[in-house]
Amino acid sequence: MKYPRLLSCGNNNRVIALTETEVAKLFVDDTRSDIGSEAEKMKYANAVNGLVCQFIRLDYLEELQAEALVMERIYGADFRAYEVEKRDLWLDVFEDELKQLHAAGFVHRDLKRPSNISGDAFDNILLTFQGIRLIDVGISAIRSQVGDQLFEKYVAVELNELALFRAYFLNR
Repeated sequence: MKYPRLLSCGNNNRVIALTETEVAKLFVDDTRSDIGSEAEKMKYANAVNGLVCQFIRLDYLEELQAEALVMERIYGADFRAYEVEKRDLWLDVFEDELKQLHAAGFVHRDLKRPSNISGDAFDNILLTFQGIRLIDVGISAIRSQVGDQLFEKYVAVELNELALFRAYFLNR
């Protein structure tokens, strides 16, 4: 099906623009991802800080026959237009906010795409005019749901991905 106002396509879902301030991640048929779980993880992260895009509501779009996770629309900027010193400051804030999420029991788990999935390596990390933001919490985890051992493993992987992102963001 062709979707109006399509912004992006992931492995399981499409994201469309609803308005100038809202987007919807569409859940159609069996997407192998759970809309309720993703919404709860997004709300959990939103309660900690503003790093993850803001949850707005769950909805059903009759015209598309799709369940929709509605969230804030984030407009990205090209980081290469900014001086390395400014990017370094943005990264410091990003790292602090990511570590706040970890301390609160939330790990994103998708800073860097696996090499076998097409797309930009760090396309869940967006530079905005307000700083660096995260999108797509579909595979994120909450400590109380996965336990300490898995959570700490996920955090270790994410911190490694963060180091790779730092090098990419500062050296391009």
